[in-house]
Amino acid sequence: MTNRFQALLAERRCLLADGAMGTNLFALGLPNGACPELWNVENPDAVLRVHRDFIAAGSDIILTNSFGGTRSRLKLHGAEGRVAELNAAAARLARRAADEAGRLVAVAGSMGPTGELFEPLGPLTHDKATTVFAEQAHALAEGGADVLWVETMSAREEVAAAVSGARATGLPIVATMTFDTNGRTMMGIAPEDARVFFDGLDPRLAACGANCGNGPGELVAAVLGLARGGPAEATLVAKGNCGIPEYVDGHIHYTGTPAVMAEYARLAKASGARIIGGCCGSTAAHVAAMAHALAEPGVQPRPTVDLVAARLGLQRAAPPAEGTGARRRRRETSRAS
Repeated sequence: MTNRFQALLAERRCLLADGAMGTNLFALGLPNGACPELWNVENPDAVLRVHRDFIAAGSDIILTNSFGGTRSRLKLHGAEGRVAELNAAAARLARRAADEAGRLVAVAGSMGPTGELFEPLGPLTHDKATTVFAEQAHALAEGGADVLWVETMSAREEVAAAVSGARATGLPIVATMTFDTNGRTMMGIAPEDARVFFDGLDPRLAACGANCGNGPGELVAAVLGLARGGPAEATLVAKGNCGIPEYVDGHIHYTGTPAVMAEYARLAKASGARIIGGCCGSTAAHVAAMAHALAEPGVQPRPTVDLVAARLGLQRAAPPAEGTGARRRRRETSRAS
C-alpha cells in the first residue's frame, strides 16, 4: 500500500498540517499540568473531536496526541510503563479520524523532546535516547501512523537519537527544530546550520523545518534560513505558534488572529515551505484561515526578513537570565499548549 503521507506530497505542492493539540484539549477541560497523553484512553472523545475539527478545517496532516509520549516524559506522571498503550491509542484515534474524512489525510506520530540533557551537560546518552524514542516510534507505527514527526527539538544529539530510534519502523521521518532564542535553538543552532545537519541524517528525512518558537514572524524567518541552507528541492515544514502567549486571568492566551495566521501561511509558502500548519495556540479557526490563504491563486515572490517583520513582527529579545534546564522546561510546557 502506498504511504499516505508520501502520496500527498507527490500529489500536491503544498500541504496543510493541523494546529495545537494542547490548546484545544485545555479548552475541552484538560487541567493545567495534567498529562495530555492519558486522555487517549481516559477521554478519547475529546482527542477525536480535536482531530475532526482540524480535518474539517482543511488539514491534510494531523499529529497524534503523543508529544510527551516518551518514557522520560510520562515518568513525570507515573505512566512510564504505559508507553506502548498510550502511543498506540494516540495513533489509533488519529487514524480513525483520518479514515472518516472522505479524502486522503495522513497521520503523523508526534515525538517531542525527552526533557533531559545529553552528556556532558546531562546524563542522557545516544544509546539510551535511541532506545527511548524507538519504544515510542514502534507504538505509533503499530497504531497506524503514516509518518513519524520529530518536533520541537533544540539539540542535534536529540534529533539524531530520535531519527535513529524511528528508523526501524520503516516509516518516513520528519524533523523540526525550534528557533526560539534570538533566532537560534536553545542550544545555539542557526536555521542554516540546522538545514545542513538535517540533510546529512541517515535515513534521509522526508521533510525538515521549524515549529513552535516566538510567533509566526520568527517562524517564517527560520524557514527563510532553512531554505538558504540547502538545495531548493527539499520539503520544508513551517508550523508556527499563533502569535505570542500572554497570561490573562489565570490562563495562557495567544495574540494571533485567524487573519494573522492566514498572512503567516502566505509568507511561509512564499519562503519555500511545502507543509504549513500551526503550533501552540492554533485552533481550527486559525487552520481554516490558513487553508483559505493557501488556496489563493498566484505565486508570491520570496519575502525578505524585513518584509516578514513588517507584516508579522519579529521577537528577537535575548533569552531570560536563567539556567538552560529551566528554559527548556518552560518552552516544553508552552509547546504542550
